[in-house]
Amino acid sequence: MPELPEVETTRRGVRAALRGQLITGFELREHRLRWPVSRALARELPGQRVREVRRRAKYLLIELDRGTLIAHLGMSGSLRIVPGGTAWLPHDHYEIALDSGRALRFNDPRRFGSLHWTTDNPLGHPLLAGLGPEPLGRDFDGDYLADRARGRRVAVKQFLLDQRIVVGVGNIYASEALFRAGIHPRRAAGRVSRERYHRLAAAVREVLEEAIRQGGTTLRDYVSPDGTPGYFRQKLFVYERAGEPCRRCHAAIRRLAQGQRSTYFCPVCQT
Repeated sequence: MPELPEVETTRRGVRAALRGQLITGFELREHRLRWPVSRALARELPGQRVREVRRRAKYLLIELDRGTLIAHLGMSGSLRIVPGGTAWLPHDHYEIALDSGRALRFNDPRRFGSLHWTTDNPLGHPLLAGLGPEPLGRDFDGDYLADRARGRRVAVKQFLLDQRIVVGVGNIYASEALFRAGIHPRRAAGRVSRERYHRLAAAVREVLEEAIRQGGTTLRDYVSPDGTPGYFRQKLFVYERAGEPCRRCHAAIRRLAQGQRSTYFCPVCQT
């Protein structure tokens, strides 16, 4: 699933093409995504101008004159800018046409993506209300994590994936950040020291910022809006490296299952 760096890469990729453009049309080929896409958007969107493209957690917020589109890529979705009249590919589901002659096209083989329209404050939408702070924002640091973890028995990896604690870290980057911070993924969140949480918060920021600079991580389906893959996979220390030698100590990387997801760690470097 695209995680925060992939969504941020997408935001940066489409923002220049969208911002300031007038929407001239909306075509919906498949409304059955994770939630049904409203057919009324074909009447609502044309004539509105794109004011800004922002991100909250793993959602893109496309701000228009009279409201906001809330878009999620799902597990296999991608947004790309195409010339008007471009032939539709299999699994292309909707298109937002612009007065520049180009269009924003959404492709999603698994149809787990979504598109919502709201005329209210988008941050109060049920999908966004109650989310934790952004990991690259000023409200996220080691003290915040230590305070939220106090008395918690849940494993620190699961704690870090809880979107009410911090948004957008995701499975890949949680494993990588815990490795960099030297914390075993099964350690109870409440038994991690404040000092180690400072290291973990710094590691989360570091790994996310590096991934954004590399255009995200391509494991299977993800590509950026211009069709190029993300290159951060080449820099992964533990994720999907079970049985391979640790890049630091040369011990074999191990895999375990947590919450129906794979976790990768070094049994020597992480305690």
